[in-house]
Amino acid sequence: MGDAVQLKDEGNKHFLAGDIDKAIDCYCSAIKVCKDKKVLAVIHRNRSACYLKKENFVNAASDASKAIDVDAADIKALYRRCQALEKLGKLDMAFKDVQRCATLEPKNKNFLETLRRLGSEIQAKIKTTFSTDSRVQNMFDILLDDEMEKDKREKAANNLIVLSREDAGAERIFQNNGVPLLLSMIESGKPEMILAAVRTLSGMCTGHKARATALIHTVGVDKMCSIMATDNEEIALATCNLFQCINDSLTGGDKREYGKEEALVLDASKDLKTILLSLLEMVANKKVSGHGRDQALNLLSKNVPRRDKKEKSNSTALFTIDHGLKKILKVCGQVPELPDQLPLTENTQLIASVLLNKLYDDLTCDPERDNFRDICDEYIKSKIDPNNMDKTIHAINTISGLLQGPFDVGNALVGHQGIMEMMVALCGSEREVDQMVAVEALIHSSSKMSRASFIITNGVTLLKDIYKKTKNERIKIRSLVGLCKLGSAGGDDYSLRQFAEGSTEKLAKQCRKWLCNPQIDTKTRNWAIEGLSYLTNDADVKDDFVEDELAMKAMFELAKSKDKTILYAVACTLINCTNSYEKKEILPELVQLAKFSKQHVPEQHPKDKKDFIDRRVKRLLKAGVTSALAVMVKADNSVLTDQTKELLTRVFLALSEDPRDRGIIVAQGGGKALIPLAVEGTEAGKVKASHALARIASISNPEIAFPGERVYEVVRPLISLLHTDRDGIQNFEALRSLTNFAGFSEKLRAKIVKENALPDIENYMFEEHDQIRQAATECMCNLVLCKEVQNRYLEDGNDKMKLLVLLCGEDDADLQTAAAGALAMLTGAQKKLCAKLTQVTAQWLEILQRLCLHDNPRVQHRGIVVVHNMLNSDDGDLAKKLIESEILEILSVIGKAEDNPKRQDVIDVARTCLVKAMELGLIKPFASAS
Repeated sequence: MGDAVQLKDEGNKHFLAGDIDKAIDCYCSAIKVCKDKKVLAVIHRNRSACYLKKENFVNAASDASKAIDVDAADIKALYRRCQALEKLGKLDMAFKDVQRCATLEPKNKNFLETLRRLGSEIQAKIKTTFSTDSRVQNMFDILLDDEMEKDKREKAANNLIVLSREDAGAERIFQNNGVPLLLSMIESGKPEMILAAVRTLSGMCTGHKARATALIHTVGVDKMCSIMATDNEEIALATCNLFQCINDSLTGGDKREYGKEEALVLDASKDLKTILLSLLEMVANKKVSGHGRDQALNLLSKNVPRRDKKEKSNSTALFTIDHGLKKILKVCGQVPELPDQLPLTENTQLIASVLLNKLYDDLTCDPERDNFRDICDEYIKSKIDPNNMDKTIHAINTISGLLQGPFDVGNALVGHQGIMEMMVALCGSEREVDQMVAVEALIHSSSKMSRASFIITNGVTLLKDIYKKTKNERIKIRSLVGLCKLGSAGGDDYSLRQFAEGSTEKLAKQCRKWLCNPQIDTKTRNWAIEGLSYLTNDADVKDDFVEDELAMKAMFELAKSKDKTILYAVACTLINCTNSYEKKEILPELVQLAKFSKQHVPEQHPKDKKDFIDRRVKRLLKAGVTSALAVMVKADNSVLTDQTKELLTRVFLALSEDPRDRGIIVAQGGGKALIPLAVEGTEAGKVKASHALARIASISNPEIAFPGERVYEVVRPLISLLHTDRDGIQNFEALRSLTNFAGFSEKLRAKIVKENALPDIENYMFEEHDQIRQAATECMCNLVLCKEVQNRYLEDGNDKMKLLVLLCGEDDADLQTAAAGALAMLTGAQKKLCAKLTQVTAQWLEILQRLCLHDNPRVQHRGIVVVHNMLNSDDGDLAKKLIESEILEILSVIGKAEDNPKRQDVIDVARTCLVKAMELGLIKPFASAS
């Protein structure tokens, strides 16, 4: 018994000291050993207070109830349960508890105020509930009335969607027989009704696991799949969003505390498995529209692979491979020109390839990868049939899909005996569809240098023959792209040109001609960009392309179109034109060694030098490349892969190199477009996007470059560049941009502090590199306006103040300006820091005198402002010490000087210091001449 009381008392001490976790531990230990009911009730009541502090309201209410069970008049326990119940939204129960408190202590103002407030909230809730009920019913009446005017029905549909996005509204729709009425709207078959119903269902289940589970069972997964399968892009997209909302709610999107009811909605694995199997069934179902198939693949791509590779289990990916890989391969192998094919959109097969790539990347060991490759191998072998050419070209097209996805798997299949020869042979087929599929496969398989060499030897003549003889524009462009890719197999190595001088320029000219012809179908023009993405490895081609403004604008317009399969090719073309691809640094010693040993040494094209690159960047900006990039960034995530995002960030970084061009980038929406790229994608891509943001943010008005709340989203990417792993130039530009932000508004300063940037900025104030140290000091100079930063300087046991004083003593005038500016603002805002300044180093007075004597008026002004602040610090001894030093003589000389517009600020502050010294009685007024 003694132990329980002792533990309780110890818990009370921790609670009073603010250490809530230790208090809870003590109370939990006390509860285990306590035998006395009354003491146990007190411990439960105290632990309830701890749980309230930790915002664990379910446990707080539970502990308070246990105390009330022992003593129904325990006023503290009653009030704590009232507080917990209010936070849990159970206002009526909370009202009863505070009503009991007010009865026990009728003069307690706190109880009476809570009673009044809860009463008002309950009345408002009742009023809202009844009004919401009538509004919901009224909306359904309008929507289901066939004779109602169209405008009224559209308005009712929109109101219903808005209402479903509010928790109270969603609950009223659910409780008032809303789901059957929404199903009636879906059964009407009218697209606008179906769309409104699906969007309302999405709103109802967003972030609410219980409602999401109920909707799965009342509406049914099969029914939702059948809605998504309709040939209506908007409905398919809305249903995809509904599935995503359900998935998010079931897998952690719902943060509510259900208490005892949690067991009813906890296990969602069975429902998630049902959804997964249904989506896999949709992938290869002929009854599903192209738009529906796209959305099914999108959902699989987003939710099956692990979002974070640190998660141990990839069981969902393994399950998908076992039950659905062959279905995805079937989509990749579809040839729309053949009869009896699955309905597809222009994006379907690319989305399928991206999904295959994500699934393969999610595998963790060789046996899992071997299983993936075996299933693909088995599928290809089952489709190759010398007596059935349709099945054979399906197999070849499937390999093309794999080459665009998990390249290693596709490459291994191409290496199988007879596959490459079959592709070359199909190029000579009489059927145009065979030629088209085979040429595409050759294009995708020649990414490896060895394959390109094989095709150059065996297939170039064949591709040239097809190009010259065929009258089908679609085959002609594909054979041309094949030649383009083979011609660029040496990359940007000037010494590895595959074709004769001038051949690549001729191919590029033909590609540009097709690209600029609006009479040709979009798919064919897209292939022209594909060709340019290879040919622009050649610097002559790059220069010709950027001089052709019509071709550039045509490419940008296609990049903005609905067909997003072209994004990667556009990104590659821009990467080549700006030379922003990854370059390996070649040491001169290694070059000499390679030449000596007669090894190949890459050569740079004369037009790949910096002045040529800069000119190309200017031409691209003038043609409107930034607005095209901004549209590309908004593409669906399943098409805009992380690799493509990284390419786009590289282009942005190249475009923003010249400070004079950054205004154009901001004006065309580049600042806003970079934010999502800095948040999602590959690690290298996020760093480069953050770097481009830093360049823009360092010289732009934040409100113009990142309008609205977006400016606060930029802070975190900028701070990520302060990491020690980043390059010096990235650290420097991040510090400059944060300096700009910190000088703009108090909210931005608070955001920088909240994101824990101060330790990194302080570390860079010790940096040996002069420019980085100066940038960090300038940033701190702006941040000291923030109260929280000032408090850090007031704390004992650190050298922050000492560092600023010592930096004032450096020889660099810009560094002195920043450090002295920070000192001036700190001593002006916090009088205690005036005294602290004199304690951090014995050299403080000497440094202060040097500032006051500085020949730079900006440094001198800041030094004298520090003196002024010290004289006004209400510390008589400090003021006396200053005046007894040489500071008085310095102030006198400056104060007696004639007015000078260039140094007037300095003169005025010096005179103010002298007046203050006279007021303090430290000096006598100047005697005027008689």
